[in-house]
Amino acid sequence: MNHRVLVIEHEAEAGLGYFEDWLAGAGVTCDVVRPYLGEAVPEAAGDGLIVLGGAASAWDDEGFPWQPATRDLLRASVEASVPTLGVCLGAQLMTLACGGTVERGAPGLEVGLRPVTPLDAAARDPLFGVLPPVAWAVQYHGDAMTVPPPGAVPLATGDPYPAQGYRLGDRAWAVQFHPEATPEIFTSWLANPDPLTAAGYDPAALDAEVRGAAAGLAATWRPFAEAFAAVVTRAEPLSTPPAPLSINGDRAITARNH
Repeated sequence: MNHRVLVIEHEAEAGLGYFEDWLAGAGVTCDVVRPYLGEAVPEAAGDGLIVLGGAASAWDDEGFPWQPATRDLLRASVEASVPTLGVCLGAQLMTLACGGTVERGAPGLEVGLRPVTPLDAAARDPLFGVLPPVAWAVQYHGDAMTVPPPGAVPLATGDPYPAQGYRLGDRAWAVQFHPEATPEIFTSWLANPDPLTAAGYDPAALDAEVRGAAAGLAATWRPFAEAFAAVVTRAEPLSTPPAPLSINGDRAITARNH
């Protein structure tokens, strides 16, 4: 059976990266929709859904007019138990869509190679259970998921941003970091160094650190991607089904991400 995952890409510089080959190798075909090029966001996903990152804030519907449709798609997919993964901006859109809160992050920009620590619940999770005790990941965000949606299970934390990952229901995940990002993608995010230097970062040092970690990033995040593919391709429930989620639409939005 050919399993197909719908992918929402918010900008050319924040594509599937590593995930394209890793998911294909695990038997999953990705159908990429690019609303920034005028492509319409579908009302329903196929066998799975991935919503990628981008420089937008999750509440900036005027600047990025496809975001309401993306939140609707995320909400519908979570409610229908479609395997769903939100990455950075995608995670923040899922958070808003399902009743949580996203705000400007008080600590400011979190950029570069950063440690993510799985929580106790991660050991029993299909995706986070494959991670080491400390998982190094690429980061680039300044907004934060400050209140998770009702019913979310926190799965990973970090410093200075504690909300790094959660599961909603048994088939939807949100991650603040970038498991898909290749060193080449990260380099493209450094094209405008001004906000980084203003925040006290050395862009060249950030770039060198991520490039030096390429092998470790692949070793850590390929099993994570393959675990998501296994959820997509598995027909039977992962566990005892949770109570049906009741999601009441976008919460009041109080709030540079990739």
